[in-house]
Amino acid sequence: MTSARDQSPGEEQARAGEDVTLLNAEPGAGPLLGRDGKVDPQAVVRAAQAERENEAGEAIEPGGDDALLTRVAFTLKTDVRKRLDKYLCDRITFMSRSQLQRLIEGGGVLVNERLPKASTVLRAGDVVEVVVPPPPSKDIQPEDIPLDVLFEDEHLVVLNKSPDIIVHPARSHLRGTMLSALAYHFKHRSRVGGGLSAVGRDLARPGVVHRLDRHTSGCIVFAKTEEAHWKLGHQFEHRRVEKRYLAVVHGGLEPPSDLIELPIGPHPSREKGYREKYVVRHDQLGKPSLTLYRVLEWYGPGTAESGNADGREEPKGWGTRPAAAPARRAAFTLVELELRTGRTHQIRVHLSHLGYPIVGDDMYGGRAFAGPDGRVIIQRQALHAALLAFQHPVTGEALRFTAPLRGDMAQLVGALRRTGVERPALGGTLVDVDLLIV
Repeated sequence: MTSARDQSPGEEQARAGEDVTLLNAEPGAGPLLGRDGKVDPQAVVRAAQAERENEAGEAIEPGGDDALLTRVAFTLKTDVRKRLDKYLCDRITFMSRSQLQRLIEGGGVLVNERLPKASTVLRAGDVVEVVVPPPPSKDIQPEDIPLDVLFEDEHLVVLNKSPDIIVHPARSHLRGTMLSALAYHFKHRSRVGGGLSAVGRDLARPGVVHRLDRHTSGCIVFAKTEEAHWKLGHQFEHRRVEKRYLAVVHGGLEPPSDLIELPIGPHPSREKGYREKYVVRHDQLGKPSLTLYRVLEWYGPGTAESGNADGREEPKGWGTRPAAAPARRAAFTLVELELRTGRTHQIRVHLSHLGYPIVGDDMYGGRAFAGPDGRVIIQRQALHAALLAFQHPVTGEALRFTAPLRGDMAQLVGALRRTGVERPALGGTLVDVDLLIV
């Protein structure tokens, strides 16, 4: 009888119900699968390194321009009856589902030596071969990228994020991130020095407490110590952080204030152009989502337009906007928004669903804005994290930050004000737009 001590990791996985077997490991790489049956990202890096050394007799820097790809093969021992993309998400956890879908579409995955679809359902006996790109390097490379620092001490740093910059490295964006900019800042510009918290380093996200979409500007905080990181994370998790956003939307948003309480879930279509979207859906995949808005200013005469910016029709019944047109004859609205929940794309989905898409948000029906001379002023989503307030994780001091409107967002509000402004008699707002425009 074989004892548990004599079993190999693969045998232990099989006895535990593990449904995969690794078929090919490169020499010198060690096992690519961990005991949990998931691909070890560092083993992928070692495999690519070993392959290059075997073929060329020299080493290659992980993540370099000439980084090699590693082939991994799985044999299913049980009838999982799961879509291919979902199955791979469980096995290759350092790649997102959309990244894996692109890999499948590009021919990087074979099922039984044939090109599959992401929706291919896997059964017992299927052999799945995957070309696994090396994961993003965990080492953040400093880059001289300007930062707008609102506050910094030895525990944390608060920034006014610029649009068109992502927070942390991703497979398609390894450079030009806020983390690279911060690494340079701490070394060359900071008065207090330090670095980012080690929390999240395994996912190439050191110091990242929360995130903003790439094209969203405004207040964002990063932790510099582990104590600050987990204490800030606790405040965000338990909704003890005050956040207010500003958005410019198409049409005259009515009523002047309201609570949007509509569940949000993934778009039902997995076709390209839709699978990254979220919609209002009243089924088991819709999660409770609450957004409180308050109108700050209405601009210009006119009626709100409807329809998608690219002319596509949404599948009926899945987050499409109500048929009724907005009642107020205004062309645009500046609105302050308060999130009571934190769903992906929550503000964008809620406003679009009501018939008031954010200016420049082409994913959800918004359109770029051009001035009277035809010059485009803004073509990204006009969404700005204007205010962030929380308790200092170490000193306990109440901190409150406002991020000035700069560049395209400030120009947009200035241009719209010249078309005429109407302001509702409304209380409860925390953002003074006049003080934010610089």
